[in-house]
Amino acid sequence: MRVDDERRRVLVVLETHWDRRQLEVCRAAWEARAELVFPPPDDVECPYDFDVLAFIDAICRGDHGRVDGVWSSSDYPGATVAAAIATRLGLPGPRPEHVIGASHKYASRQAQQRAVPEAVPRFALVDPALPDAPAPLPYPFFLKPVKGAFSVLARRIDGPETLRALLASEAVTEFVTDYMAVFNRLVAAYTDLEADGRFFIAEELLAGDLVTVEGFVCEGRVELLGIVDSTVDPATRSFLRFDYPSALPESVQRYMEDVARRVVRELGLDGCLFNIEMAWDRERDRVSLVEVNPRVCGQFADLYRKVDGTSSYEIGLALALGERPTLRRGSGAFAAAASFPLRVFAPCRVRAAPDAAAIAAAEDLFPETLVWSECVAGDRLADFAEDEDGASHRYAILNLGGDSRADLETRRAALAERLGYRMEPLVE
Repeated sequence: MRVDDERRRVLVVLETHWDRRQLEVCRAAWEARAELVFPPPDDVECPYDFDVLAFIDAICRGDHGRVDGVWSSSDYPGATVAAAIATRLGLPGPRPEHVIGASHKYASRQAQQRAVPEAVPRFALVDPALPDAPAPLPYPFFLKPVKGAFSVLARRIDGPETLRALLASEAVTEFVTDYMAVFNRLVAAYTDLEADGRFFIAEELLAGDLVTVEGFVCEGRVELLGIVDSTVDPATRSFLRFDYPSALPESVQRYMEDVARRVVRELGLDGCLFNIEMAWDRERDRVSLVEVNPRVCGQFADLYRKVDGTSSYEIGLALALGERPTLRRGSGAFAAAASFPLRVFAPCRVRAAPDAAAIAAAEDLFPETLVWSECVAGDRLADFAEDEDGASHRYAILNLGGDSRADLETRRAALAERLGYRMEPLVE
C-alpha cells in the first residue's frame, strides 16, 4: 500500500447520502491511491441562495487544499460543480456546459432528437409565466421542470384547467424562483442557453417497462455497465424495486445500449458516468428515452458489485483520477441484486424505527446487504406533494443480493421484518 502522501487527493463535492456507504463497500479498490475529502455543504443542506460560483472559485484557488481530482454523485448541483472545477484546474472530467446540456431536459431533448429521433417523444417548452398560452401538445401530456428533483412538480396534464392551476400554483412559483436559483447561476455562467430553470417541458405520454441504462465515457469511448429494471406501483407510478441484471429481451437491451451510445456522443459527455432512463413499449416494440442524467446512480452502485464485482463508485473515482476503468462481468457473489424502496402511501407517523445498532444487526442477516434508513421514531410522513413522487413517502432503502428475483423478495421480507419499522395512520 502507498503511504498517505503518495495518494492523490480527490474532492467529493456536494456529498449525497449514498456516498459514504457505497465508498466504504469498495474501499479496497481505491484507498491505496486516493484520499477522499468531503467539503461542505452536502447536497441536502445546499441552500437555495448557495453562492455556487464562489464555492467553485474557493476550491480552485486552494481554500480546501490540494486537488488532484474532483467528483460528485449529486445530480444538482454537484455534477456540474465537479465538472466546472475539473475544467478550471485542468483535471479529468466532463465540461460543465456538457453536463448542463445533458441534464437540462429541453436542451437534452434537442440533442436526443438529433441523435436518435425515433426514440424521442414529442416535446415542447412551457413558460409558467404564460399559464393561458395555447396547449404545447395535445392533451393528455406529461409536464415537468426542465431541471427537476426526483418527480417534484412532474404531473400528467389532462386539460387546460389542470395546466393553468399547476403553473399558477405557489409551489411552482417557489420552485422556479428559489430552488432553481443555483441552477440558473450555473446556466448563466457556463452556457448560452436562453431557457434557464424557470421553464417546464411538456412531453408525450410514454408507456412500457422502465429501465435505467448506466455506463461511462472515457476518452470518447462509451462503455456500458448494465441495465436495471424498474418496477412501479400501477396506481401511483411510485418505484417499488430495481433489479439487476435486466430481464428484457437481449435484442431490446442491445438496442438500448446503441441508443445510449449515440445520445452520449451527441451530448459531448466524456470522463464521466451517465445513467439514462428509457421505456420499452412491448405492444409497439418501441424504445423511448425518458431522461439523461450525467452522473452515477448512487443507489445502484453496489448492485453491479454484487453481480459483476465492480462498484460504479470505483468507476467514478478511476475517471476522476484520469484512469481507464477496468470492468469485470459476472464475478460478483450473486446472480441477481435489487434495491427496494420502502414506502407509505397514506399519511403516517413512525411509531418505531431501527437505530444504528439495529440496522447493523439486520444487515448481518444476508451478506453484502446495505440499508439506508430515512426516518426516526416520531417522524410524520405526510407531505407527499413536496416529496419524491407526489404520491408516497420513502422511508428506507434496502439493497440485497440473491440467487434470483424470487429469492431477493424473500430476503427483502425477512430484512424488513427484522428492521421493525412500524407506522400508524396520521389523523389530522
